[in-house]
Amino acid sequence: MSNLRDGQAGKLVVVSGPSGVGKSTIDHRALAATGAEYSCSVTTRAPRPGEVDGRDYRFVDRTTFETMIADGELLEWAEVFGNYYGTPAGPVEQALRQGRRILLEIDVQGGVQVHERMPDATFVLIVPPSLDALRQRLTGRGTEHDATAQVRLEKAEAELDVARSSGVYTREIVNADLDEAVGELIAIIEE
Repeated sequence: MSNLRDGQAGKLVVVSGPSGVGKSTIDHRALAATGAEYSCSVTTRAPRPGEVDGRDYRFVDRTTFETMIADGELLEWAEVFGNYYGTPAGPVEQALRQGRRILLEIDVQGGVQVHERMPDATFVLIVPPSLDALRQRLTGRGTEHDATAQVRLEKAEAELDVARSSGVYTREIVNADLDEAVGELIAIIEE
């Protein structure tokens, strides 16, 4: 693990990929191995059992979130199922000025928004070895009904198409082998 010096520019790594591809598992293992930090998102939804404000999310009300939007305080944001989610720019920018490495796990549309403000970040797309493999992962969890898995698979295919056609995601990791995928992300974070 390399350490960055104070005053040295840090690094922002934006990781995206469809649901079920293993992003969170890869990200958490890479964070533990590199000492990089996870960017804490802000949301208007209520905390779920076990979630801690400031660790899992920063929980705010709608008015506060809408003020953050109006004041340009967010790198990216979206409304999903009636709740806002976004990435505050200030903490990310401060960490980068301090030479720290930040990992941001967001959807492809959020990644495109971040690219508009921070085009020098590294954008990584995590992909399944095939759509059949992703289908097996989604149905193998035992948490998806066939119809739900089909909808998620179609959404995943559309998300991959958008990511690849956007020109934003210049790095791609195929999650065929978890250890190899983690190793690739570690190398990207540390390069």
